[in-house]
Amino acid sequence: MLHMDDLDTPALTVDLDIMEDNIRRLQAYCDAHSIALRPHIKTHKVPAIAHMQRRAGAQGIACQKLGEAEVFAAAGFDDILIPYNIVGRAKLERLARLMHQCHLTVAADSVTTIRGLAWAAAEAEQPLDVIIELEGEIERAGVHTPEEAVALARAIETTPELHYRGVMIYPSDPESAPKLRAFLDALAAAHLPAEMVSGGGTGAAYHSHEVPELTEIRVGTYVYNDWNTVRRGWCTVEQCAQRVICTVVSRPTPDRAIIDGGSKTFSSDGELPMGHILEYPEAAIYHMDEEHGYVDISRCARKPEIGERVRVIPNHACPVSNLHDVIYGLRGDRVETIWPILARGKTQ
Repeated sequence: MLHMDDLDTPALTVDLDIMEDNIRRLQAYCDAHSIALRPHIKTHKVPAIAHMQRRAGAQGIACQKLGEAEVFAAAGFDDILIPYNIVGRAKLERLARLMHQCHLTVAADSVTTIRGLAWAAAEAEQPLDVIIELEGEIERAGVHTPEEAVALARAIETTPELHYRGVMIYPSDPESAPKLRAFLDALAAAHLPAEMVSGGGTGAAYHSHEVPELTEIRVGTYVYNDWNTVRRGWCTVEQCAQRVICTVVSRPTPDRAIIDGGSKTFSSDGELPMGHILEYPEAAIYHMDEEHGYVDISRCARKPEIGERVRVIPNHACPVSNLHDVIYGLRGDRVETIWPILARGKTQ
């Protein structure tokens, strides 16, 4: 059997015991509070992992882009939410084709988007479920006022090719609850109640019961966790399943080490330090070039030597998955499975 020390570096790995516990724990929370869990696959991009989430009790999946949805539909997933505005003729043609492969729900925050969705549904010759994206606390996409939400819901409801299902918001932490309630009250008063109220965010996940209007949550990072989630107090180091094995390739000075993973391995997302080295918790990755990770080891009592292998918890799990062809599933120090990351690079 392949051993973790046999893997060439940098090697993306997942601790299967930790990942399985992460899946079980959030599913148990959602079951206890009668909230549907819709895992966001952009974190792992691996159909085999999504099948594990579904077997644990998840209801459908969320895919950020059409390309991801195409991969997962081909892998047998039938309930897919795309919580992203689908705009442009090329994407709408693909959407129409995909409607014949699985049940889709899509999001919109403008009349322009709705017109395009109606065209795709007409091409597919079947109705398309649509939810309205509401502007959340991070002020990204989404309709800004309850009045806009009502107008958009009415536009969907009066378009024969479309079926109005409800709303989505991100993140759905308790701080967003008053805003969400204002939207839902306005829709209900206009006789357009939301059957589906989809929330999201790993940080908000375990507070979902404090927002009783939610019918489901879209959560991605929880499956692996990362250094950002540790930094924010959302998990512990011991609950981080994704690690990148790297090799120390240089020790230019007594206080600096270079590892063979840089921005092409970890991305440059997140704040300093850029990840966490399990074997050297006092070390700090303070800079990355494309293939070099710069590590300050001045505070380490024992310092890594050239050729030594270290395990790094990345800052942000999602872009890391998108940078690798495969992920090695470890059970202890043994490689139990090797999964191709089939939806990597699917940004269209």
